[in-house]
Amino acid sequence: MVLCDTNILIEVYRNNLTIIENLQRIGQSNLAVSDVTSAELFYGARNKTELRAIRKDLNNLTVLSVNQAISSMAVELIEQYSLSHKLNLPDALIASTAIWHDIPLYTLNLKDFRFLKDINLYQNPKFFE
Repeated sequence: MVLCDTNILIEVYRNNLTIIENLQRIGQSNLAVSDVTSAELFYGARNKTELRAIRKDLNNLTVLSVNQAISSMAVELIEQYSLSHKLNLPDALIASTAIWHDIPLYTLNLKDFRFLKDINLYQNPKFFE
């Protein structure tokens, strides 16, 4: 299982073939998103058509909910890293979800997460060449 950051799904909507091909290699049954990502995507929808498309797409993915342990971990991460690395709440919750479920996080914003000692970042070599 791989947890996709919001920016990965945004790239899918932009028809980024590199990202789409990599997600196909991972396999739909191995893809997950945080419910934070779901909320961010819904928030970014510009109209009802986009909202319906997002809802349909999310129904095809595993959506991992924030539980008490993930929430507590996010608070600890923000306390530790908000001043030094500008870690924000959505990123802390997404990172905590990946850490708690012990799955890699697939993101294009490596700088937002690489300082977290317990996170496993999924690297797509073809994209970062």
